[in-house]
Amino acid sequence: MYDPSHLRTFLTVAQTLSFTQAARRLGLRQSTVSQHVRRLEDATGRQLFARDTHSVELTEDGEAMLGFARRILEVHEQATAFFTGTRLRGRLRFGASEDFVLTRLPEILEGFRSDHPEVDLELTVELSGTLHEQLAAGKLDLVLAKRRPEDPRGEPVWHDELVWIGAERLRLDPDRPVPLIVYPPPGITRALAMEALERQGRAWRVACTSGSLNGLIAAARAGLGVMAHSRGLIPPGLVRVSDRAGLPELGRVDFVLVHGHRRTSAQSAADALAAAILAGGDRLHRR
Repeated sequence: MYDPSHLRTFLTVAQTLSFTQAARRLGLRQSTVSQHVRRLEDATGRQLFARDTHSVELTEDGEAMLGFARRILEVHEQATAFFTGTRLRGRLRFGASEDFVLTRLPEILEGFRSDHPEVDLELTVELSGTLHEQLAAGKLDLVLAKRRPEDPRGEPVWHDELVWIGAERLRLDPDRPVPLIVYPPPGITRALAMEALERQGRAWRVACTSGSLNGLIAAARAGLGVMAHSRGLIPPGLVRVSDRAGLPELGRVDFVLVHGHRRTSAQSAADALAAAILAGGDRLHRR
């Protein structure tokens, strides 16, 4: 039998690819995280992670274990809820950033709805900056979005690198302003892209503005310009812009879960959905 606590630890390490970050998220010592993984590997008789002093990666068997671990934990939690008589109810206002439109977030939400049919889940899809504003105004209970540079709050779901992307055939003229495809204010990647170009002293112009990710993708596929985007979420039909274009580094971005001002009716449901997203967070950037 596989110990649920070992499976939860495994999923957290698989999501963060860091024993240190997994220990911090789980509130455990790093040695305990290592012990959980080692015991799970002993139980399976397989190596689940390839690790050295600098990196942690899932092995082929580790990739296979991801699906098994999620299903085992889902059934375990369903059984616990059934026999303890605890059923979540109430209205939960959840906001997800546009970045997740093309990911497998719907699978996580479908599983949550199946496990908690009496929760009235209300989904808002918006720009990360707008979601943070709505959360602060008390209009949302839980948000999954990019972390704002000036705001330290939020539980990390994963870290990623921001990169420039565009159509494969796109060629930038070094003597002309960089054509940008951006969200409108308060788009977080919009601000980061413009600030990076200004630090480099590179001229730019806005070639397309859209509040819809699909609108930005259409403009990029048409070759209208470049856009700043998470490396793990590059849409089909677009590629990373070559370093030969000389565009500046954009740095990293954190995708976080942030709770709002907690209301009694939404607190338990928000906690349960946050736990489901953290458990299945790797599905948000693995197609």
